[in-house]
Amino acid sequence: MDTDIQSLQYEPAGQFEATRYEKVHNVIFPDSKQGSLQVAKEISTLIREKAKKNQKCVLGLATGSSPIKVYEELVCMHREEELSFKNVVTFNLDEYHPMERTNIQSYHYFMHQHLFDHVDIAEENIYIPNGMVSSQGIQEYCKEYERKIEEQGGLDFQLLGIGRTGHIGFNEPGSHYNSATRDITLDYVTRIDAASSFKGLENVPLKAITMGIGTIKKAKRIVLLAWGQNKSSIIRKTIEGGISSEVPATYLQEHGNTTFVLDKEAASLLTRIDTPWLVKNCDWTQDLIHKAVVWLSQKKNKPVLQLIDKDYNDMGMSDLLSSEQSSYEINIRTFNRLQHTITGWPGGKPNADDTNRPERARPAKKRVIIFSPHPDDDVISMGGTFDRLISQGHEVHIAYQTSGNIAVADHEAVKAAEVANSMETTGTFDQVIEEIQKKTEEDFDSKLLRRLKGNIRRAESIAATRYLGITDNQVHFLDLPFYETGTIKKKPLGEVDIAIMNNIIEEIQPHQIYAAGDLADPHGTHRVCLEALFASLNALMLRSFMKDCWVWLYRGAWHEWETHEIEMAVPMSPAQVLRKRKAIFFHQTQKDGVMFQGEDLREFWVRAEDRNKETAQRYQALGLASYAAMEAFVRYDFHNPK
Repeated sequence: MDTDIQSLQYEPAGQFEATRYEKVHNVIFPDSKQGSLQVAKEISTLIREKAKKNQKCVLGLATGSSPIKVYEELVCMHREEELSFKNVVTFNLDEYHPMERTNIQSYHYFMHQHLFDHVDIAEENIYIPNGMVSSQGIQEYCKEYERKIEEQGGLDFQLLGIGRTGHIGFNEPGSHYNSATRDITLDYVTRIDAASSFKGLENVPLKAITMGIGTIKKAKRIVLLAWGQNKSSIIRKTIEGGISSEVPATYLQEHGNTTFVLDKEAASLLTRIDTPWLVKNCDWTQDLIHKAVVWLSQKKNKPVLQLIDKDYNDMGMSDLLSSEQSSYEINIRTFNRLQHTITGWPGGKPNADDTNRPERARPAKKRVIIFSPHPDDDVISMGGTFDRLISQGHEVHIAYQTSGNIAVADHEAVKAAEVANSMETTGTFDQVIEEIQKKTEEDFDSKLLRRLKGNIRRAESIAATRYLGITDNQVHFLDLPFYETGTIKKKPLGEVDIAIMNNIIEEIQPHQIYAAGDLADPHGTHRVCLEALFASLNALMLRSFMKDCWVWLYRGAWHEWETHEIEMAVPMSPAQVLRKRKAIFFHQTQKDGVMFQGEDLREFWVRAEDRNKETAQRYQALGLASYAAMEAFVRYDFHNPK
């Protein structure tokens, strides 16, 4: 592998450190924006170098969410740095089949929307598989696609994403290492991941046309992008596992000029990141010691206080013992730290010594904002804590950041419209019903339909918060504009969104803020809502009231915090678990057959209960007290963000 060239391109902007575990060159960036910028710079440099030599630059391009920021950067370079695409020829990896090119879910539409319509590339230099080629003609069509690539001299650069099955392009598990462009049946997991874009699994095509593994591997240079926690497991298998048709991306280990460009979340399970003591001697900070001892306890299936020197030595942690007094001392410190995270007083216990408690004792009664990205994340992810805060006398405000209207199925809207229609005769709800009946898969929800769906979710939210004892004037519907597009694709976060966040925080002047830190949300709303909060905190941090404000991040809708990360664990009794379940049930449109379920087919209330029980069981296995369930939080210090 020609790592010298790659190192010049990506270090020190990204982090790279070869280990015996890793079989593909990879670099890790703090976030996808920085990683995408570096990839865009490499592509722009290649285009310019080819242009100087009066040569074509042949690019293989990917779709999906991963390359969007790369394309945005290239468009910016075209506009602001005179990057010309006149010498560029592009071949896209794949396309759904059947799929009209005008369909908003087609990759033809995607590429023009994100790149081609904004640069000076010649239309005749754009090649995207035809999603409407006949089944009888598809084999010959694919052969012709291969010939066109060869006629252009092959791919100079191939940009890739990776699916959770390990697919590159749509080369699903079982694909041959020498495969060429062909039609393929999509894996169930791939279709599940695409379901949110198609508003349901049943609408996702069963087949696609894709470049083959053999075609991809012929590219002179390959860069694979992976962003987010959802990709961490498959990235570890691809980079550290053996070559296998079950994980097609592992074939890239045989390519001599490939780089994986990752963000911190996607790289989080690589051995050098997740368990660095297995790779090298570590600089043993207190946080790393805590993580390692929790990991060791789980690996050995022993409570923390029962770990012995041999356990440490057996698992590559002998250097930790040599730097500390004894395993006994390490165990005690770890146990105490875990124990101090547990509290039944999430708002702080009045008149108590708070030295070793997660929250402050003062003020005894706090003003609290719970930010909920969708109108049910509050009760799904922290319903038990929500209930505790109210019962302990705190002034709790709920701020629903988006309307959640896109997650209301049309049949639910029809049901509500028909009930309303039976009570009044203005014709408004007749119009809604007619709109839904005429809708096609490609149509966006109208403003009227979005309003109805949003009001349905408002009513469900108000019912849940009343059940938990919140007065209506403490429930706030922010309806952040970035979300209000009527389709899955959202607008970029804007100044108006942040201003709305600023206003609610300034109005309430909270002592506590709770917000969703679950970045595995499949359609990204949680991430954007968290970015909106961070932007607002940054804008307001110098205000005097913000000195007394603590921010706690919850998860639970998709994943839970790892045990070593948890800084506050709020236990729940069986009665509180049931009360949380009832609060979730008020969100009826999200209960059965929810639109954005992901691969986990359990209903959200079941997911939440199982995760809360699992968190409690993990604490018990580490030697802590036994509880029915626990909700977990991590503190975000916005004055000193990591």
